[in-house]
Amino acid sequence: MRINNNMSAVITNKQLLRTENNLTKSMERLSSGLKINHAKDNPAGMAISNKMQAQIDALDRASSNASDGTSVLQIADGALNETSAILQRMRELSVQAANGTNSLEDKQAIQDEIEALKDEVNRISKDTEYNSKSLLDGSLDTRVYTDNANVSRVNVSDYVNPGKYELEITEAAAKAKAASTANTIKSDDAANKIGVSGTVSINGYGVDIDKDDTMAAVFEKLRAAAEVGEAELVTDKTNQNEFQGFQAARYGSTVPLVLTFSGKDGTTSEDFAKKLGYAADLTKNPDTGDMVYDASKQDATRGKDAQIALSAGTAIAGTTDTSIFSSTATVATDGNRVTITDRDGFSMSFLAKEGKTGKTVFDVTDIGNMTLHIGANEHQNMDVRIQEISCETLYIDDLDVTTVTGADRAISALDDAIAMVSDARSKIGAYENRLEYATSSLDTFEENMTDAMSRLTDVDMAEEMTNYTQYNVLQQAGVSVLSQANDLPQNVLSLLQ
Repeated sequence: MRINNNMSAVITNKQLLRTENNLTKSMERLSSGLKINHAKDNPAGMAISNKMQAQIDALDRASSNASDGTSVLQIADGALNETSAILQRMRELSVQAANGTNSLEDKQAIQDEIEALKDEVNRISKDTEYNSKSLLDGSLDTRVYTDNANVSRVNVSDYVNPGKYELEITEAAAKAKAASTANTIKSDDAANKIGVSGTVSINGYGVDIDKDDTMAAVFEKLRAAAEVGEAELVTDKTNQNEFQGFQAARYGSTVPLVLTFSGKDGTTSEDFAKKLGYAADLTKNPDTGDMVYDASKQDATRGKDAQIALSAGTAIAGTTDTSIFSSTATVATDGNRVTITDRDGFSMSFLAKEGKTGKTVFDVTDIGNMTLHIGANEHQNMDVRIQEISCETLYIDDLDVTTVTGADRAISALDDAIAMVSDARSKIGAYENRLEYATSSLDTFEENMTDAMSRLTDVDMAEEMTNYTQYNVLQQAGVSVLSQANDLPQNVLSLLQ
């Protein structure tokens, strides 16, 4: 027997310390619920779990981002629903105005409501917001830049790829013109009288002129008749008060400009037409004897549609860029409104400005769309484009049902506007559906990722409790054995007796 070194006690104490360490770890896991409480517990597992936790947190945020995007789209769709209702009302009013039972005063009352409704369309476009971000005023629309002032109101579809598109306006749109040589009719001449009597009709809308009317009164009557007859009074460029004839109110080769002269009270139709400055290019209606001047049927005076030449796959002068119009792209013109279409939904439209010709480059960018981050990692984005919805972009800013064909043209324009709003709403609906699926996918992804991390980091409470019980029993046994080991040297005393 040895008393200087009690090896039994040393060995038992060593085991007891090991048991105590294991018991401490087990208690820590049971109290925290985690397998990994320190880096030393599982270095690789800790690194993996940290990356997984970052993914889980990001997925939760991405799901919230998608939900916020859905809220934006719901606000935009709600606003466009009201815009659609307004357009339906405007179309109803246009149908009402097209009825021949309405007087000019009745049509003006209808036009007053249409003007108020147009203001409301523009207000909705301007004031619809989410978190102070405007939604329908073009702020979230694709940015398109041009290099000169030849065009305005550029609209592109979602299927126009970013890049530069070059075209040339070879001939500007023009309005039909009916020039007059009656330079004695002036707005400030209240002393001299016209001296003839008759009725002049502009595109079917007539106004009576009496021989006792002053030149100023005749000027006023012609101006008022032109407004209703869808024409514009032309005055001398240097002397704005001098009547120089008429021109159509709109651009285009099919826009009519027909003047009809009918004499009365002893004035022949020929003399009446001559007094108003129209002696040439007149035709006589054999049934009524009226003299007719049809500016829209003569090459020199009829209106013109803009002429456009596309540059497809050619180098843009002064740059290193190439025009990316396809060789299959086609152009349709209606006055100064130009629409370019191609396969796969390509569409680009604009208004050519008055008298402007030359080359124009459209720089279509991917700037302007709202980018929603709907993923846990970088560049996992979704771009949302909401086009501008206003009277100008819907081409209804010039609706006027008080003119001779204004109501019919308004019906057609409103049909197009309703279709444009419906198209915008359908795209918003598609975005909403995608975001709903994205939100569901993100939530499922987060759930599965959390489950995977749980298997890696969460402790199995049943298994760990078994370990705890084992270590607890071992500790108690160790303490008991150590106590007995410490008593062994006492046995030496029995040998000394």
